[in-house]
Amino acid sequence: MFPDLLCFCHLRWNFVYQRPQHLLSRFARNGRVFVVEEPLFDAAPGDSHYETSKDVTTDLWIVELHIEPLLSRVDIIETQRILVDKLIRNFNINNFIGWYYTPAALEFSDHLEPVLTVYDCMDELSAFLNAPESLKALELLLLEKADIVFTGGQSLYEAKKHLHANIHPFPSSIDKAHFGKARADQQDPEDQAAISHPRIGFYGVIDERLHIALMDELALRKPYWHFILLGPVVKIDPSTLPRHANLHYPGGKSYGELPRYLAGWDIAMLPFALNESTRFISPTKTPEYLAGGKPVISTSVKDVVSVYGTNGLVSIADTADDFIAAAEAILKATPAERSAWLKKTDAFLAGMSWDKTLQEMKTLVQSTLNNKFINLKEKREAYV
Repeated sequence: MFPDLLCFCHLRWNFVYQRPQHLLSRFARNGRVFVVEEPLFDAAPGDSHYETSKDVTTDLWIVELHIEPLLSRVDIIETQRILVDKLIRNFNINNFIGWYYTPAALEFSDHLEPVLTVYDCMDELSAFLNAPESLKALELLLLEKADIVFTGGQSLYEAKKHLHANIHPFPSSIDKAHFGKARADQQDPEDQAAISHPRIGFYGVIDERLHIALMDELALRKPYWHFILLGPVVKIDPSTLPRHANLHYPGGKSYGELPRYLAGWDIAMLPFALNESTRFISPTKTPEYLAGGKPVISTSVKDVVSVYGTNGLVSIADTADDFIAAAEAILKATPAERSAWLKKTDAFLAGMSWDKTLQEMKTLVQSTLNNKFINLKEKREAYV
């Protein structure tokens, strides 16, 4: 039986279903998991508090920290510390693993004494828009505190492997059964049904990572192709997004809805800008698109190129000319060519699943935990 997991996450549980949701929901099938979200500044004066909600099918608890607005930065950190301590007392969380997705949480949790500290570094958060300047220094502290580190992709592992002795790459995985639904006939969602073909789609967060100039040029040059950008717009002004009759922004959709939208696309795309915020990303949607049976065109994000581009599973295009050429080749592919590509894709995806990723992580965590106990026992015996 694993200890409880006390997780500190920068992503809200009900925002976009990503790596933390995939892994932590699976952890919670066999033990308690508490996910502490970043604070909401909406409490009445003098009434900072936390609220919990429990997943109906597992032992996963979402913890919302409600803090009164206008507090100083020092008071915000201290209030979070007090609320987390209260959570631990109220739920009798004594034997637990500290699981971090954001180094920022260390500011109010560094006093805790977990049996093990895990840093699942899914992204280079310090490179994202509006990231606090303190994040890099806090990450160094977290790397020093962590007993084991996971990275969200190979390129992130290569960038950080010299910073920790027990670090392991775990690229994005897939729930093949969920996205495989896109291969079957699906009723088009109402807000997509009227869009003509060919459809080239993207789902995910629409932020500073989107290649806005590329999307603008593609929409202008191919007015009879329709580009669907599915997801919430965050951190950027929506008015900066290109607007054309063949560019569609249906908004954010739930994880459960995604296969229905994906089923109606002719091509899926990863139109990421190549900048600091995308330098180390390993997009979860890459294998998801492929599991849905959709050809994919991506800009040359390093982890996409090295894993999927070099294996001939994803077309790589950084310019409008290259993108259009790749799309035209896909649209003109014969059934035999499409079948051969799909067979190759399925063979590649055969060994991938979030369940497998979780099991490999748990094995490494358990091994690290065992070694830690052995080392502690040896140190105690040395003083007897």
